[in-house]
Amino acid sequence: MANPTLNDRSFQPSLELSENEHVMTINGTILKTCLLGILMFVTFAYTWYLQLTGFGDKAVMLYHGGLIGVLLLAIFIYVAPKNKSLIITTPLYALCEGLVLGYFSAFVNQIIPGVASQAALGTMFALFGMFLLYKTGMVKATEKFRMVIMNSTFAIFGIYLVQFILGFFNIIIPQIFSNSPIGIGFSVLVVAIASFNLIIDFDNIETFSNKVNKNYEWYFGFSLLVTIIWMYIEILNLLLKLQSRNN
Repeated sequence: MANPTLNDRSFQPSLELSENEHVMTINGTILKTCLLGILMFVTFAYTWYLQLTGFGDKAVMLYHGGLIGVLLLAIFIYVAPKNKSLIITTPLYALCEGLVLGYFSAFVNQIIPGVASQAALGTMFALFGMFLLYKTGMVKATEKFRMVIMNSTFAIFGIYLVQFILGFFNIIIPQIFSNSPIGIGFSVLVVAIASFNLIIDFDNIETFSNKVNKNYEWYFGFSLLVTIIWMYIEILNLLLKLQSRNN
């Protein structure tokens, strides 16, 4: 599976449901995803407001706190049993993610006005576009498709990890993180891979509906939110590269 949060291992403990256990539904998962999105937007708006109204020091503090929370909660949600704790951990993740994205988006929007709203609009178009492609069957989550997207996703993750490590030595991988044609092409590729991960998410939600317990509605909502956030960040990064070439 392309999204690391949707590893096969995540489902094994809950594939056998008890007789009276409530099961995950598509509508329930959509509702949980929307709730997580609303929570994220609340803290997003707060740190955005702080950054744009001169309280940047407080916004930075919340940004760093949110970043730590995002990393710890994401790991915990992934490895921990998929039980009622998700009712607490996934909303907390969404709140922390909003703190991070709100400050970061406001910061780059101060540098290039309007770029954050353009990235958000692009993310929404990509989300509904991928959903339309999936529902019409124009793009199907076949095993080959899954394998290509999974390998591409982990390859991109590997590149980012290498760059993160090299950053401690003030070394930057040539070209791909710049606004050169190669760097822009790399960003376009990453945006495409992030978008196609949505097809995997949609298919997994449909496949596991009525087969796992209801707690997985929170888990799948979290997983879909992770993909959408990744796509937003990559679109924002692409727009920043394009804008910097025009200046």
